[in-house]
Amino acid sequence: MPVVLDARGLDLRTASRELKAHLNEQPVVVRNVGHLHGFAAGLKAGQVAIEGDSGDYLGVLNNGAAIRVTGDAGQYVADNMTRGDVVIEGNAAYGAAQYCCGGTVIIKGSAGDFVATMNKGATVIITGNVGDEAATYMLAGDLIIVGDAGHNLGNYLIRGSIYIGGRWASLGHNCRVEPLTSEDMDKLRSYFGTYGIVADPAAFKKVVPLSAKPFYK
Repeated sequence: MPVVLDARGLDLRTASRELKAHLNEQPVVVRNVGHLHGFAAGLKAGQVAIEGDSGDYLGVLNNGAAIRVTGDAGQYVADNMTRGDVVIEGNAAYGAAQYCCGGTVIIKGSAGDFVATMNKGATVIITGNVGDEAATYMLAGDLIIVGDAGHNLGNYLIRGSIYIGGRWASLGHNCRVEPLTSEDMDKLRSYFGTYGIVADPAAFKKVVPLSAKPFYK
């Protein structure tokens, strides 16, 4: 049975101490954390289930934990993550999954501007829409958007792949669209099957870098 932690009225230090005290033993269910910014930061293992909404900077520097939020996430969820999984059942605000080096971020709603900025190797999947400047300066990994994107999708894309099932308002600098390969189709089917996403891989477009050195003539 999981441990249940109610963070109502607790400050970040106290709530974090209570979380870590139980996390190595069994899964922890946490309630009422919407007021805590930076909760579940820097975890190396364990399972954390947050009931309801979370605050900003949830799961930053995650290095191996599995974190799930049943509601919405604030700004900068999973910032600088290196390993593990962060799953948001609702929406995520500005700057989701920025500067990640690895791991998987699943947002089963929509995400705000600058999602997956400087992604360095993570898999980031958004089942809804994303705002402007998604995957700006992306260096590696995959960004998969089932819905639509705003302006400057993939702005100054350096490496990595963007897969999008909907439309975009505009592409950013150094981007081009190319056909999906059979390997791309297999990859998308695997992701969708693993995370229970209903989408047709054949409907997706692939956005890749136009040049490997976009800042040099």
